[in-house]
Amino acid sequence: MYQTLPLFQVDAFTGDTFGGNPACVVPLTEWLPDPVLLKIAQENAVAETAFIVRQGDGYHLRWFTPELEMDLCGHATLATAHVLRIHLGHSSYPIQFQTASGPLAVEHRDGWYHLDFPSRMPEPAELPAIIWQSLSQPPKAILKARDYVLVYDSEADIRNITIDRHSFDQINLDPGGVVVTAPGQEADFVSRFFTPQASILEDPVTGSAHCSLIPYWAKELGKATLTALQLSDRVGRLQCEDRGERVQISGQAVTYLKGEIYLT
Repeated sequence: MYQTLPLFQVDAFTGDTFGGNPACVVPLTEWLPDPVLLKIAQENAVAETAFIVRQGDGYHLRWFTPELEMDLCGHATLATAHVLRIHLGHSSYPIQFQTASGPLAVEHRDGWYHLDFPSRMPEPAELPAIIWQSLSQPPKAILKARDYVLVYDSEADIRNITIDRHSFDQINLDPGGVVVTAPGQEADFVSRFFTPQASILEDPVTGSAHCSLIPYWAKELGKATLTALQLSDRVGRLQCEDRGERVQISGQAVTYLKGEIYLT
């Protein structure tokens, strides 16, 4: 006897299949036990799996990596909004989500999804010695909100940085990670994101990290509207806006697959 669940996989923060960051989206009629949600995320083997349950006029949204439940995830929220719009017939905006990080909203205009997220301005911080040892290049500035934000001089620094995973994995930052960032050549700023002790070391595109990157670079560059690139192999393209206590993170999305999960 099987229970079937719909499954969608979406490439987020890109207009091209095989770009951006893949996320799985599983709509539910009611919540399954947390260990089952985690097992599904492990089986999907992407950076994040989003689960939604209808709640009034909106949805209760949760995010799981293969290791744990997250407090906030940008690309899987974008992927969920895309699934609701393209595959599940949702046509009223903004789409309202209730999450562990409070209410979130997503608009859709001109082919882009616009995420309304909390702003998390990073503050100066000390970097653990283990992270220092794992970096091929030292940063010029160290800050922290949920994630460590390491600032470098140039886009070339970000492209060329390498991580000694043996050292890096000796520290546990759950639920955070390490974002490296610098001014960009074709965008206002660029970044990459690394998570110690995770099955996926480098996250291809990290929407939640931009909750800190947007206010930081808005202040540094003196502008509220910015463009951003995340320089993973898959590349992520984002449009950003600093709105004080909130940020707007915008991106595109494409469906990669849809199918069914069979649970015994």
